Amino acid sequence: MKTRTLGNQGLVVSELGLGCMGMSEFYSGRDEEEAIATLHRAIELGVTFLDTADMYGPFTNEKLVGRAIQDRRDQVILATKFGNVRTEGGGWAGISGKPEYVRQACDASLKRLGVDVIDLYYQHRVDPTVPIEDTVGAMAELVQQGKVRYLGLSEAAPATIRRAQAIHPISALQTEYSLWSRDPEDEILPTIRELGIGFVPYSPLGRGFLSGQITRPDDLAEDDYRKNSPRFQGENFQKNLQVVEQVRAIAQERGHSQSTCPGMAAGAGK
Repeated sequence: MKTRTLGNQGLVVSELGLGCMGMSEFYSGRDEEEAIATLHRAIELGVTFLDTADMYGPFTNEKLVGRAIQDRRDQVILATKFGNVRTEGGGWAGISGKPEYVRQACDASLKRLGVDVIDLYYQHRVDPTVPIEDTVGAMAELVQQGKVRYLGLSEAAPATIRRAQAIHPISALQTEYSLWSRDPEDEILPTIRELGIGFVPYSPLGRGFLSGQITRPDDLAEDDYRKNSPRFQGENFQKNLQVVEQVRAIAQERGHSQSTCPGMAAGAGK
């Protein structure tokens, strides 16, 4: 497994990462035993970069990942996130970047994960009501306290990234990037290259399209949130399948086969 360096602070991760969201929520067909077996197999294959968040489940995904790595903590780089506020019943309570919430969320994640330190701590979504300087300032305190090693942002605008970087070095930015989501190429990628911030694209397989396992709308169960996404509906679905076929043809021309792979890939921002 090749590795990538994210940012300029020494964070080194496997080139392929494993996004764990769908093991607890949003995607259908969830099975905890299979999820833990998948995590263990990924680690055996050299995947060190595991991605979770407090909102997945909610809260249950961190517990799942924590159980899976309890006897192999030193083999993984553990990333989790805060900012999307969920209730115990699964409801949505908005976005928070308030310093006191940052501290509370971190302590709760550490407890659920069963670890002493989070390797990469992301702000999952930017709170427009709280200056980014205040949020990142609180995140920087977590680094000083030894609870977090590196800081990250998710879905942040270029100006926000610059302001955050001025408060504390940001090691990684996570944003959706695939054949279906090219927006980062306009402003995000140039900004983080300039600042020396690593880029972590999520959903590089187009939320499953490029896996080759989704060929009909019925392949998605009724409780799969992708059912409500325009990408998977009506004429859009058929047009997206055409994109998949074009990619398959290109791969075959080059002697590669289409296969499944982890749901996240790490990229250097410099």
